[in-house]
Amino acid sequence: MPQDGSLNPAGDESAIAELLASSKTIAVVGLSSKSFRPSFGVARYLQSSDYRIIPVNPNESSILGEKCYARLEDIPEKIDIVDIFRRSELVPEIVEGAIRIGARAVWMQEEVVNEPAAERARRAGLFVVMDLCIAKELHKLHQ
Repeated sequence: MPQDGSLNPAGDESAIAELLASSKTIAVVGLSSKSFRPSFGVARYLQSSDYRIIPVNPNESSILGEKCYARLEDIPEKIDIVDIFRRSELVPEIVEGAIRIGARAVWMQEEVVNEPAAERARRAGLFVVMDLCIAKELHKLHQ
């Protein structure tokens, strides 16, 4: 954790804005087909904001009109952001997948925190956001 105690140190807001502005394709790991789940609402908001979302969930065939993939490595196109809706202890494996596919960033949703995995992603050159909602950050930019 950074010395100031924050997960996303001050100054990251402009970097987050730049990441969101320059990204087009977001893999949503752990996306649920249940409309009451936060992942579904966030993915739908991202779609309505002109992002292409790609669901990553081995238990589904398609969500929100998009084909689901079991793993990041199965996706046949370039991914800008890997948005993670999984428990914190499952993040290291997802980060390794994000590194393997050459994603630009990993985004851990609210209450998803894994500092060793975040550090691994940073060392591999990925932009890392932790414990923030991508939809809320995008909404702030559109206000």
